Amino acid sequence: MKDATHHSFEKDLAQLDQKGLRRTLRDVSGSQGREIVVNGKRVLNFCSNNYLGLAEDPRLVQAATEAMQTEGFGSGASRLVCGTMSSHRRLEEKLATFKGTEAALLFSSGYMANVGIISSLFGRDDIIFSDRLNHASIIDGIALSQAEFKRYPHCDLKALEEMIKASTGHKKRAIITDSVFSMDGDIAPLPGIVDLAHKYGCTAMIDDAHALGVLGKNGKGALEHFGIDDKNIIQMGTLSKAAGSFGAYCCGSKELIEVLINKARSFIYTTALPAAVAAASRRGVEIIEDEPERREKLWNNTRYVQEGLRSMGLDTLSTETPIIPIVVGASQHAVEFSKQLWEQGIFVSAIRPPTVPMNTARLRVAVMATHTREDLDYFLKHIEGPIN
Repeated sequence: MKDATHHSFEKDLAQLDQKGLRRTLRDVSGSQGREIVVNGKRVLNFCSNNYLGLAEDPRLVQAATEAMQTEGFGSGASRLVCGTMSSHRRLEEKLATFKGTEAALLFSSGYMANVGIISSLFGRDDIIFSDRLNHASIIDGIALSQAEFKRYPHCDLKALEEMIKASTGHKKRAIITDSVFSMDGDIAPLPGIVDLAHKYGCTAMIDDAHALGVLGKNGKGALEHFGIDDKNIIQMGTLSKAAGSFGAYCCGSKELIEVLINKARSFIYTTALPAAVAAASRRGVEIIEDEPERREKLWNNTRYVQEGLRSMGLDTLSTETPIIPIVVGASQHAVEFSKQLWEQGIFVSAIRPPTVPMNTARLRVAVMATHTREDLDYFLKHIEGPIN
């Protein structure tokens, strides 16, 4: 007889199998480029957030190597205990300058940034309005804050305004949104959100993770894309996507950053990023700034794939970015579709609930600047096969 306290993990796994929701890890050999070796098989990579192809750029490797030679690898402890290393400071200064803010603060990951920022700025007397499709890290940050949590329908400004008008008796009100939605590829209506924030005295915060290096003439993100110059907007973002490295940041006023240093538990109670990672991230941001032709190539590739998929009659939702969903509905169908492409040497992950809503399982295609026209044609040719 089994101990009554014994947890049946087999039962949990069987339930995941039954729903087509069990996930497995795959081994990648070598760097994350347009072509990678996964589980020993060479495949075209159409699922990476490495939008500008910087993850394998030798200049990032060189920057990391040079930092290791002068600052070692491990950072020893949290920055409040062991201090800020020169690579941390240089990256924060670079981000603040690039984003046009007074200051910036590094976090160890995007998840830790959102959880730390939201839970330290808002509390049980406050209310937060969050887009229904916001990233899980935003949702978890709101839960930790204990603020009242209101989800508004995706990108629906009218519904958002009605919710704000109906909210009373709160100390602080905030609107938080992804700027680029990571599973749908569309862009939040930021001009309208900022207008509502001004009209009703709300704090506005954006998660710019998939916009840095991708949106805006200079790759500065969604605010540059829309021409919004508002120093009060809290800007969070990551360095693990277009910048080709790792880590995350918050950009804003000096006072905001001081509050986060003193209150954000995910900053205070974790070991600082290795200096080598910060140095590589800084180099990535410099390349974003110095080489706009990478972004131009990314957008040429993006438009080509979007048009190709739409001409087949596929449901790509309202994507406006290099994130292109192909919605198929049932989880099992998405897994099978992904498997058929895999057999043809194309790596595209099936995305299933709870990452996306029920019955909207999809392939999440991610286009990179480093994909060749031959890569794109091969991909489109083999997408059409399973559809027909």
